[in-house]
Amino acid sequence: MTWYGVLAPAGTPHDIVARLSTELVKIAQSPDMKKRLAAEGGEAVGSTPEEFAAYIKDELKASADLVKLAHIKVE
Repeated sequence: MTWYGVLAPAGTPHDIVARLSTELVKIAQSPDMKKRLAAEGGEAVGSTPEEFAAYIKDELKASADLVKLAHIKVE
């Protein structure tokens, strides 16, 4: 699975992050964007900054678990 997201630098004021999030969700949920994504087999999700942060955290943990389970080592 492939996913895309937008991140802001650490320390970006919450009001700016909230505004960016609101506008990006509007774009992601627009009919044109939904149509473009669907043509490529994708789906617009759009979430809050907190939900996206939790998703990234979960993805990193899953990846770390997979690396550990597969005994992958840096050479």
